[in-house]
Amino acid sequence: MSNETAPSAHGGMGFFERYLTLWVALCIAGGIVLGRVAPGLAGYLDGLTLQVNGAPVVSIPIAICLFFMMYPIMVKIDFGEVVKAGRSTKPVLLTLFINWAVKPFTMYGISLLFLGFLFRGFIGADATDLVKLPFGLDLPEGAVYGAGTVVLHEGAILLEVPLWRSYLAGCILLGIAPCTAMVLVWGHLARGNAGHTLVMVAINSLMMLALYGVLGGFLLGVGQLPVPWEALLLSIAAYVALPLAAGYLSRRVLIAAKGEAWFQQRFLHWLTPLTIAALLATLVLLFAFKGEVIVANPLTILWIAIPLALQTLLIFVLGYALSRALGLTYEDAAPTAMIGASNHFEVAIATAVMLFGLSSGAALATVVGVLIEVPLMLALVRFCLRTEAWFGHAR
Repeated sequence: MSNETAPSAHGGMGFFERYLTLWVALCIAGGIVLGRVAPGLAGYLDGLTLQVNGAPVVSIPIAICLFFMMYPIMVKIDFGEVVKAGRSTKPVLLTLFINWAVKPFTMYGISLLFLGFLFRGFIGADATDLVKLPFGLDLPEGAVYGAGTVVLHEGAILLEVPLWRSYLAGCILLGIAPCTAMVLVWGHLARGNAGHTLVMVAINSLMMLALYGVLGGFLLGVGQLPVPWEALLLSIAAYVALPLAAGYLSRRVLIAAKGEAWFQQRFLHWLTPLTIAALLATLVLLFAFKGEVIVANPLTILWIAIPLALQTLLIFVLGYALSRALGLTYEDAAPTAMIGASNHFEVAIATAVMLFGLSSGAALATVVGVLIEVPLMLALVRFCLRTEAWFGHAR
């Protein structure tokens, strides 16, 4: 791995990284408090979104934070490393296998076990949820469709389904949406191969366009799931393409104008703390937006969070262990494990809202995915850094 893909070990970043767990805890608490004491501000910021078919796809405040989180990563990438990473087929094939042949089905199995059996009594064996009818379906009141019954509620025709099944649907939508944005941050913090991570972001984005609807329709059992083309393309453009283009262009311009030495020693040093600072700001916003949900549904959050956390840990361990068994370097092993473990929760939330409704259990489950992912992935970053010696290194 080239030196420019690794975080600097000096200056402000070292201080941030050393106490990162503390900063994360404070930001989570601060975000929840902000959402409670200033609900109007949190609601206003949460409402600043780009929407597709009435579903919020891109949060403008979060997109701004993600830009400043990922721009320092993108601008450090030597795109010669990206070309080199694309020629290394072993980590690419392993990542594709985990993301598309394993992860959707383990998510389904784990979520079904916990939500449909182990936690069903806690959720409410007879509890129900009202969701939208599948696209194009026109059934009369009282008709049975799958596990649900068509009902008339406040003048609208809806499908009444068991609540646990609605939560399961949200988990499935998370499982078929591998991360294509935040994983760049996790790989960067773990000192992984930025070129490999970027290659896999590009491949996963294309794979989602091809397989999202097929896998979603199969696992949800509702027939062909409509592919949210606009949501997928808009989120990829906002969260990945924009910082990538800005990083690539500014790198070329700055090196041409100021030289390689100034770029490496001055510009990158100044940018070093920006990724962590933007990550912490993102945490404050996320928990400010969803603090009310946490406070109002603490046990529900717990029942959903447990299978999601176990799924994340299982996929990470599988990716990390297979990487070691296949002889991958640490620089490739860390992002390979993290790409599978993390989810593209923005697309999952948008799809849940479009398919099932904003107030559905499915939408709530995808929100829980947001709440647990950042703290859990940061813990896995620390684990990677502590186990770096298990692997060899790129020369």
